[in-house]
Amino acid sequence: MDLHTLFQALVLGAVEGLTEFLPVSSTGHLILVGALLDFNNERGKLFEIVIQSGAILAVCWEYRQRLGRLLAGLGSDTTAQRLAVNLVIAFLPLALLGLLFGEAIKAHLFTAPVVASTFILGAFVILWAEKRTHRIRVINLDQLTAMDALKLGLAQALALIPGTSRSGATIIGGLLFGLSRPVATEFSFFLAIPTLILASLYQLYKERALLTADDLGLWLVGFFSAFAAAFIAVRALLRYIAHHDFTIFAWYRIGFGLLILASWWFGWVDWR
Repeated sequence: MDLHTLFQALVLGAVEGLTEFLPVSSTGHLILVGALLDFNNERGKLFEIVIQSGAILAVCWEYRQRLGRLLAGLGSDTTAQRLAVNLVIAFLPLALLGLLFGEAIKAHLFTAPVVASTFILGAFVILWAEKRTHRIRVINLDQLTAMDALKLGLAQALALIPGTSRSGATIIGGLLFGLSRPVATEFSFFLAIPTLILASLYQLYKERALLTADDLGLWLVGFFSAFAAAFIAVRALLRYIAHHDFTIFAWYRIGFGLLILASWWFGWVDWR
């Protein structure tokens, strides 16, 4: 394994970890950076699954005590049972729609104009959502109802459109549905765990023919790079939302969307 390849793994792992849980969409970032590093081939697609697993582990570690109490209380604790049921309800829309339309979306919507448009459109949704008067009725996860979970699940399903951002859709959706900013963010993190784990396992099964022991070093570097970056990003976001809104991410999305259009227009990146 040469140093150049390990450097690619380190950079892409960091990009995945930093963007997966922020409302900026990791997909567009990985496509652009992967193209710049010449790592958007089939091997690179498998690598994305591995580094996504590192990002998931960071969230599991950050919420290890809460997850431990949740798992321990599934047999008798009604609060834990309610949260588990809500996570299942919220997970189902993305899972079902992904199975039905996932391949068609990948075939037709993974283009620079679509990704750039959803980046910019998502930015205006964030700006609009932040200018609204927030009527908060849910101030902790225990107050979430099954209907709230379904609405959040439908919002998450918008992330099937590349460039939308899974975390952005659920967090901003939560604000629009009456969740406080910390609760919307926390539920988005919790929902990411089953969503990303099952999606990774499904994709890993589909791409199993590409698995080879020769890439073990590449995977390990990318995995731990994604873990470290995601751990930093999650903690930083939790501190940030205590005193700020998401407007800064909206302006970032507009800038990055314009960068995607430029990379496509001038031929810097092959978006096919």
